[in-house]
Amino acid sequence: MQRVTLVRYTAKPDRADENEALSRAVFAELKATAPAHVTYALFRNGLEFVHLFVNTKTEDASPLTELESFKTYSKDVAERCEAPPEVTRFALTLLESYGLG
Repeated sequence: MQRVTLVRYTAKPDRADENEALSRAVFAELKATAPAHVTYALFRNGLEFVHLFVNTKTEDASPLTELESFKTYSKDVAERCEAPPEVTRFALTLLESYGLG
């Protein structure tokens, strides 16, 4: 099984840019550590953010969640949001993909 996590939320107007900066720090650390079999994406539309995490080999999210930058980002994410983030997790079997590791 593979791990797929989708997180969606709306940031507070005065915290959206801060949220983006903290999120981008995670990508900088991912690029530096280059964990295998991990895909992570960040999307933004105004105040709305969507994060997509995929581990193409296992159900393990630790290649992302154990990063110091992710811990910093996660620490007060609820305070930066209008409502708590909506998290959807799937344990799935990847049949085919294009663009996923």
